[in-house]
Amino acid sequence: MPIKQSRTTWTASRIVGLFDHAILQPTYTDDEIRQQLAALRRFPIASVCVKPYAVVTAVEALVGTEIVVGTVIGFPHGSALPEIKAREAAAAFREGAAEVDMVVNVGKVLSGDWDYVRNDIGAVLEVTRRHNGVIKVIFETDFITADPVKIRLCEICAGLKVDFVKTSTGFGFVKRPDGAYSYTGASEHDVKLMRRQCPPEVGVKPSAAVRTLDRVLTFVELGATRIGTASTAAIYAEALERFGE
Repeated sequence: MPIKQSRTTWTASRIVGLFDHAILQPTYTDDEIRQQLAALRRFPIASVCVKPYAVVTAVEALVGTEIVVGTVIGFPHGSALPEIKAREAAAAFREGAAEVDMVVNVGKVLSGDWDYVRNDIGAVLEVTRRHNGVIKVIFETDFITADPVKIRLCEICAGLKVDFVKTSTGFGFVKRPDGAYSYTGASEHDVKLMRRQCPPEVGVKPSAAVRTLDRVLTFVELGATRIGTASTAAIYAEALERFGE
């Protein structure tokens, strides 16, 4: 549930305790991943989210901490077949992951093929439940922009009883009028919509372009229960200065 307290009672540890720290850039080498994991050991974050092949590396690197290892499924565009996503999730759990962040099939969502979308999410959900894991469903709001479509996704996720709905991957690059590609990531509008449309037992995770303490606090006040970010160290330092440990 959202933190029901004033900003003056927050602490740096409580704030980063909501974080899923992302290590997902495709160019990261094995050494770079290990270096980032080692640096994270000092932060009381909820989880680290790594590329699927790096699950074992993350589990080994975080031994002795309470940081949970998660990974991504069907990343970043959700286009794999449901049975492939299910197998990907099963492999991740076998290798030590406790959480999976799966991307919906964007094209099927935009086509309004809701039976397919439900079955796609359900395939990964079934595997997740079998392994006592946590599932977060990524809408990719840079591509899925219409509120009625996002509301329908919330209804499907609530009906399936997933653990979290999530805004974005951080890789939803859209071509702009000037020809450049960029993404927006999490927005206040989408967090409010997700929180309003989902029951309390379904968490809300804004992710992508969450880089400052004020951004985190705003999202939490709007109902976010996890935060996806790659800026843990900077936000923790800012929170430590403002609120203390």
